[in-house]
Order: sequence, then structure tokens, then C-alpha cells
Amino acid sequence: MLDILPHDGDIVEIRMARPPVNALNTALVHALRDALADAPKNGARGIVLSGAQGLFSAGVDVPALLQLDRAGVQGYWNDFFALCGVIASSPVPVVAAVTGHSPAGGAVMSLFADYRVMAHGMYKIGLNEVQVGLSVPEPIQFAMRRIVGNYRAERLLVAGTMVDADTAHALGLVDELATVEQVVQRSVQWLTELLKAPPKAMLRTRAIARADLLAVWGDTTNLLDPGFIDDFFADETQQVLHALVARLKAKA
Repeated sequence: MLDILPHDGDIVEIRMARPPVNALNTALVHALRDALADAPKNGARGIVLSGAQGLFSAGVDVPALLQLDRAGVQGYWNDFFALCGVIASSPVPVVAAVTGHSPAGGAVMSLFADYRVMAHGMYKIGLNEVQVGLSVPEPIQFAMRRIVGNYRAERLLVAGTMVDADTAHALGLVDELATVEQVVQRSVQWLTELLKAPPKAMLRTRAIARADLLAVWGDTTNLLDPGFIDDFFADETQQVLHALVARLKAKA
């Protein structure tokens, strides 16, 4: 489900490995949360979060989510928020190595990293929740606004737009583009350069720069709006999600 790969300079790569599309089911969310929290405790000075070449993560495992009752759905989203909170509050820098397509939950995770390197070319990224019948909760909208600004975030989120790598880079949604084969390498190189700075000064400055993010995401215990769960079980959302699953099964 995860590959933990050491790199020089006390950098650890946490690679999602749940074929075929790294869909975020409860087990993968828990594994990511634990691995990201444990890495600094085990001596990592920087973390690269990656996926398979060509696909970072397809986002939430919708078929699995639709099998859960209300308590299960609420538990899942609380766990996903906790995962995002671990990335946001990491005591060491995190780079999202967006190794390919990254819709919805995959894109959400990348918002909390210090830096985003995306595969150049045909690959797309975006928070397309509206297109699949889900609203975007305010704490996630805040994280998006923090990266691309208020107006651009509004336009992207309300339409559920997926953009290609060049557009994502132009918008500031990702910081750098690389060939799909070089995304992880460039992520490691960026971290290596950052970690050459005097560590106390760098980490203190980083903490100040990310204080706004921590003010919202430092404690995710009550961050999920119960209204989001109500929306999930609304007829409109359920119809759209079941239609999505039917299309996925037909393609398979």
C-alpha cells in the first residue's frame, strides 16, 4: 500500500502503491497519516510524497465510500482531514511529487505540502468535487485560496475545473514541472537545496510562514462541517456518485 524509500540527506520518499489508481480508501488514508507522522520521528529531515508514474492519486475511493453508513462516512472524512492536517503540521518540509493525474483528493493533499513538482504533459490536476456531486468544505477552500488566491480559487472550485500541467504551473497551483520520470528526483533536489540552509533559522521561518495554515489545520478534531455529511447523503449527490461508479465499472 506504501513504499518507504530512503534518499540521501535524510530525505524519505513515501510512495503510494495501491493499484490501479491509488484510490484513497480508509486503509490508505490511515497508512499515509501514520507514515507521514512517523517519518520525522525516525530521523527524516524532509519528505517526498509520491505516486505511480502517470497517476499520483485518483482521489477518494468512491465505490468504497458508498458502502458506508453515515457514521462510516463521517469517520472517513474525519480521517482524511486528519491526514491533511498531518501534512500541514509536519515539523519537516514536505514536497508533493505529483507524478501524474491528480484529481480531487490527490490534489487536496498536495495543497498542504511546502512545494509541488508536477509531471509535465497531458496530466491534469484539480479539485473536481463539484463535477462528481460533492461540495468543497471551507477549510479545503481556504487551503486552495492560500495557494492560488481568492478569485482563481473561486473560479476553479465552483466549476470543479481540472487543468493541465502547464495551466496549473501558470496559476501557481504547482511550483515546478518536470518530466514524469524526473518528478521525484526534482523533488528530492529541491529538498536537498533547502536543507542546506541553517536548520534552526529555516525551520523557524517556515513555521512563521505557515502559521495561517496551522491556525486552521493544526487541529482537525472538529474541522469537518456536519452539513457536508448531510450533503453527501442528499439525493442529488448520491445519484451523481452512483452514476460515476457505474461509468467506472463499465470502463473496467
